[in-house]
Amino acid sequence: MAANTGELRPAARRLAPLAALAPFVRPHRGLILLALLALSIAAGASLLLPVAARQVIDHGFTRGESAHIGRYFLGFLAVTIVMGLASASRYYLVTWIGERVVADVRNSVFSHVLSLSTEFFERVRTGELLSRMTADTTLVQTVIGSSASFALRSMVMALGALVMMAVTSPKLTAIAFLSVPLVLASIILMGRRVRGLSRAAQDRIAETSALASEVLNAIPTVQAYTHEPTDRRKFNEATELAFASGIRRTRFRAAMTAAVFMLVGASIVGVLWIGAIDVLAARMSAGQLGQFVLYAVILASSVGALSELWGEVQRAAGATERLMEILATEPQVRAPLEPARLPEPVQGRLEFSAVRFVYPTRPEHAALADFSLVVTPGEAVALVGPSGAGKSTVFQLLLRFFDPGAGRILLDGVNIAQLDPTQLRAQIAVVSQEPVIFAGSIADNIRYGRPAADDAEVRAAAVAAAADEFVRRLPQGYDTLVGERGITLSGGQRQRLAIARAMLRDAPVLLLDEATSALDGENERLVQQGLANLMAGRGGHARTTIVIAHRLATIQRLRRIVVMDQGRIVAQGSHAELIQGEGLYARLAALQFQAVT
Repeated sequence: MAANTGELRPAARRLAPLAALAPFVRPHRGLILLALLALSIAAGASLLLPVAARQVIDHGFTRGESAHIGRYFLGFLAVTIVMGLASASRYYLVTWIGERVVADVRNSVFSHVLSLSTEFFERVRTGELLSRMTADTTLVQTVIGSSASFALRSMVMALGALVMMAVTSPKLTAIAFLSVPLVLASIILMGRRVRGLSRAAQDRIAETSALASEVLNAIPTVQAYTHEPTDRRKFNEATELAFASGIRRTRFRAAMTAAVFMLVGASIVGVLWIGAIDVLAARMSAGQLGQFVLYAVILASSVGALSELWGEVQRAAGATERLMEILATEPQVRAPLEPARLPEPVQGRLEFSAVRFVYPTRPEHAALADFSLVVTPGEAVALVGPSGAGKSTVFQLLLRFFDPGAGRILLDGVNIAQLDPTQLRAQIAVVSQEPVIFAGSIADNIRYGRPAADDAEVRAAAVAAAADEFVRRLPQGYDTLVGERGITLSGGQRQRLAIARAMLRDAPVLLLDEATSALDGENERLVQQGLANLMAGRGGHARTTIVIAHRLATIQRLRRIVVMDQGRIVAQGSHAELIQGEGLYARLAALQFQAVT
């Protein structure tokens, strides 16, 4: 999937996707029964109104009964009060259920998305996912919270009106029913087309969300390269396509509504005509015809409402289908049914044994090929090599973002494929070259490493990461808000917060994607100080550390440097040993150190 997660499963052409909402609706059976009771009372009260109207017409205007006309209007008032209270109760209950179900669906989809493997996010754009969790769930909420209620009410009213029409005048009912097959056929046939157009419109909206998300997340680059006109044009084109798709759907819905109303209206006119002839011929009373007409109007309005609601239901079915596609996606990396347990305490011995790996999106190229490496507990090892050598892939596999195609990766002698990914990742701390800082406070970002940590532990981690000195100078100290992606902080400050986060996690294995390659001298010194404290661990027990080195000057002090090229290890040794040969490391060192001098 590239821009459209609709590729996850072929689109269905029925309302079957709505059945997938049953697990979210089922816990609220009691409230649903109350809502149905309120609906029944409201519908029953509504169906009594034509009977009251007949009584007024047939008896309220005759001389003998005129003294009692107030009784008939009081009956009208009582029915109206009951109908109003029951309708209000139905609206509240159904709306509450809709809000609750949609909240549960959103939580379920978000929770499931967090459990999916990295491979999924290589194929899916973030904006597409956000569209599904917002726009699509809003459509579902509309149906469950209002459209479903109105649809049920319309069906009950239509059925009740039909029964009462037959009781009032079987002859006129039979005549009115001549148009029913045509109405039903138009609703069903055109409704199918509306659903397909609704799915297309929702996909177009998701594409605009994905494009907007991509551009806004990279706004400094967009503005630096004066790319605004191009991005405006792209977004305008995507918006116009969404608009055109929405208009096609609306055109079909309008045509369906017009067809239904014209058929139903023509039927009512014909029935009224014949009924008027019967009244004039004294074959039925004026009140009886009035009662029949009111029931016919109720039936017509209910059927018309159903035709409109059918389009909403079709759209909700498409939205539900898109949401269920996400929930049906299985993570490529998951915990075994009976996961293994790591020995306590974890020492941090790492072993890669003949590992081979190919990224799903690049199947023609092996990112790692016959990769074997052993890192002893507390050892610090650097990975160096040109871009594409496979250094970052080592981190990806060690974190079990992917599973290798062949070979094994062991932590303290346990194959990590047999571990629950959550347990594995709890033993690893990561400091990346471009650390992620979340919107929130300084303390929140450090506490991300261990959410249960108290304020004293947060500050101790910041002190060890050489971050405390700049945090204390901020207006609100550790409560200072850093903005989205830490936009208010410098690069060095973000790095030191990331180190403090890893310090607070206190994991036995540390992965460093060299954190100083883009910093000035002063910030590099402070970050290096924090990294040294982080690698040293606690109580003299050094952490097992793997460093991806972009600048060789920063890893000269390490005892072992692993040189990688095209997914393979081509050399190992200390800086002094490797620089004496004529291999890849010596060439890289010559280029970097000559550039410095």
